[in-house]
Amino acid sequence: MNWITKIIKAGEKIKTAFHERASKEDIAKSNWTSCCKGPILKKDLAQNLWVCPDCNKHHRIKPSQRFDILFGKNNYEVFKTPIPQDDPLNWTDSKPYKDRLKIARKKTAMECGMMVACGTINNIKITVVASDFDFLGGSIAAAEGEAFLYGIQYAIENKTPFLCFSAGGGMRMMESLISLSQMTRTTLAINDLKKNNLPYIVCITDPTAGGITASYAMLGDIHIAEPGALIAFAGARVIQGTVKEELPEGFQKSEYVEKTGFVDLIVERKDLASKIGTLLSIFLKRNSAIRSDQDETSEDSQSLTKAAS
Repeated sequence: MNWITKIIKAGEKIKTAFHERASKEDIAKSNWTSCCKGPILKKDLAQNLWVCPDCNKHHRIKPSQRFDILFGKNNYEVFKTPIPQDDPLNWTDSKPYKDRLKIARKKTAMECGMMVACGTINNIKITVVASDFDFLGGSIAAAEGEAFLYGIQYAIENKTPFLCFSAGGGMRMMESLISLSQMTRTTLAINDLKKNNLPYIVCITDPTAGGITASYAMLGDIHIAEPGALIAFAGARVIQGTVKEELPEGFQKSEYVEKTGFVDLIVERKDLASKIGTLLSIFLKRNSAIRSDQDETSEDSQSLTKAAS
């Protein structure tokens, strides 16, 4: 092979790589996406709440889109949550972690992978946190932990129920033990919420896996899931390789997980606001009754104390 052939072949590789990259960028920016029957206009999918009208696939959506569906377009307040130091471990693999964060922030227009907001459903004020899978796979690091804790603290201070839309592959490896510690921190925060008799509802969306499933996604008073959502800890191939058996059909999909008792309800996106509104009414009525009983017990105790003295 002479030097001219080498240059030509190198040029062809560069040209192919450029076109492949351009193609992915064009798809992301285009007015079209794909589903069961091929291309579908994004605007048509958006009108149906990003649910395919033919196969009922619930496409992944952004936190702001979830809040629009839940509360009405822009009918909610989004909070600015604390952002810790970027890249505390100076992590580098195929590219620096700081570069990955810059790309994720540009792609999602979010500072971290979680967004916290507050709005009303059926005149009931509620605090909500939602994850964006486009932000480094929805993985959890220090910033996401701070966002979750901020939301819990706001809910406790303002005496609101707390709703979590879970999504993501688990803890973020670029922050190692700092990331893993968010499992403990979010669990303790949820315990504080429950000590204040405030409902914690989880809506599990596709995909929810790893340390997310092993912590805050499975600690709800009630667990709702969207149809067809992947809900797992370890991957199906890892499990199949361990048990050496064929796994059941639909294993780790929300419908299967509901049958095994880890999910209480499967709710389509169009019905989510009304279903959550009903659940909140039930929870708050129950909690009001509990507080009333506690007040009566306290009054009886005070009367007995006075009588004894």
